[in-house]
Amino acid sequence: MNEPLPPLAQVALSGRCPRCGRGKLFKGLLDVRDRCDACGLDLREHDAGDGAAAGVTLVLGAIVVALAFWVEFRFSPSVWVHVVLWPVLILGGSILLTRIAKAALVALQFRHRASEMGL
Repeated sequence: MNEPLPPLAQVALSGRCPRCGRGKLFKGLLDVRDRCDACGLDLREHDAGDGAAAGVTLVLGAIVVALAFWVEFRFSPSVWVHVVLWPVLILGGSILLTRIAKAALVALQFRHRASEMGL
């Protein structure tokens, strides 16, 4: 009998296999593995493409701009504070959120069998 699929949030936040929830999904920072090392799921056809990056860019960009305006008008810091603060938050946030979004998209593709339909 098939074991139940791990929760989508768990798969996305932990970067684990969408079928078993044990094997690692990524082989680097953002590269999806060819196969799950725990259950052998072929992950080559489950590709998030640029969807995760585009979504993260739009959402994180809006959040950072709003925060930058808030910090500027609330605290009126020196320019160097903006120069140091925002690149660090943007880089770290982009990588973290892109991993989560990419894992969620791969898991959704697996659950809805998009790769079997040729999409």
